[in-house]
Amino acid sequence: MDSFILSVNGVLHTPGDSMDREDPFSGPLASIAPWNYTFLACLMFIITSVSLTENFTVMLVTFRFKQLRQPLNYIIVNLSVADFLVSLIGGTISFLTNAQGYFFLGKWACVLEGFAVTFFGIVALWSLAILAFERFFVICRPLKNVRLGGRHAALGLLFVWTFSFIWTIPPVFGWSSYTVSKIGTTCEPNWYSSDFSDHTYIITFFTTCFILPLGVIIGSYGKLMQKLRKVSNTHGRLGNTRKPDQEVARMVIVMIAAFMVGWTPYAAFSITVTICPTIHLDPRVAAIPAFFSKTAAIYNPIIYVFMNKQFRKCLIQLFKGNSAALSTHLNPTSDRAPGTAESKLGEMSTIAARIPVSGSSVERPEEEHSESISTVTENRVCPV
Repeated sequence: MDSFILSVNGVLHTPGDSMDREDPFSGPLASIAPWNYTFLACLMFIITSVSLTENFTVMLVTFRFKQLRQPLNYIIVNLSVADFLVSLIGGTISFLTNAQGYFFLGKWACVLEGFAVTFFGIVALWSLAILAFERFFVICRPLKNVRLGGRHAALGLLFVWTFSFIWTIPPVFGWSSYTVSKIGTTCEPNWYSSDFSDHTYIITFFTTCFILPLGVIIGSYGKLMQKLRKVSNTHGRLGNTRKPDQEVARMVIVMIAAFMVGWTPYAAFSITVTICPTIHLDPRVAAIPAFFSKTAAIYNPIIYVFMNKQFRKCLIQLFKGNSAALSTHLNPTSDRAPGTAESKLGEMSTIAARIPVSGSSVERPEEEHSESISTVTENRVCPV
């Protein structure tokens, strides 16, 4: 007579299996060789260490140099804060549990890690979307004379944190749950549940925390590229060989590709096991998307911050240790009020300065002046 087969979290068991031994809170999974956990512990140590170092550096440099503390950079710093917290809480717990070989910290730590990683991860995800929208807002100027200010940037941050909290706190209070993953050393939303209530949460979560931000990113960068292409054509008719769309196109492609590479595998895996909760997957294979998504905390600072020319200059000055002498190089115009070309910082500022406010094909004289100011600003020593 055939053995009766049970399915628990997608792992098949027969009555001969010792289900108790497979409890991730009491000991390592018998089906996973110890070296796998050692490898994951080393991997999480590297990812966590690099991420904490990079994102702390972003926050330190932004705090040290007031030229970087501008509305256009608020969301970039917010992205670093979210990535830092993901690594500090989720990365540290994951390193400890993999080093031990099982989730020895208990169920409370499982809920903490599941919520923290999901919450701060979605904050980072929506930060990328708001960052794309802000760039669209600055470059395309959909509201004409309305410019990005501190109040707008603060509202963007408030939206990111509030919206992310709304869609990640329900599992703590019973709408779905945070549970141990198949590998037994990390915690995540309960993708494998066959309960209808859990399915509704996962589908809602997938829509609001992946589809929507992805749509904002693609839509914003798509409109931005259309605008820059028009400006590029105008420059060509005027005999100007400078093509702003070329220098931005590469950056946009890298940003969208990074988003897709970091989050699409995890999103695809999540929706797959939600639709087919009894699917049999090797725990090590099932763990790849979740661990891979954690690498976003490493390359986000590289793409969105360290590729910023002005930030790099301030970073070099900070590590050279000559910041004390920077006050002698300050330009009297460095404290201009927000709204001037000098306040439009970041890798897009020079391009934004030379795009006409109106739909005319020729830049206005004051915008040409703004371009020169922005160019000079990038070459100046970063004021403290």
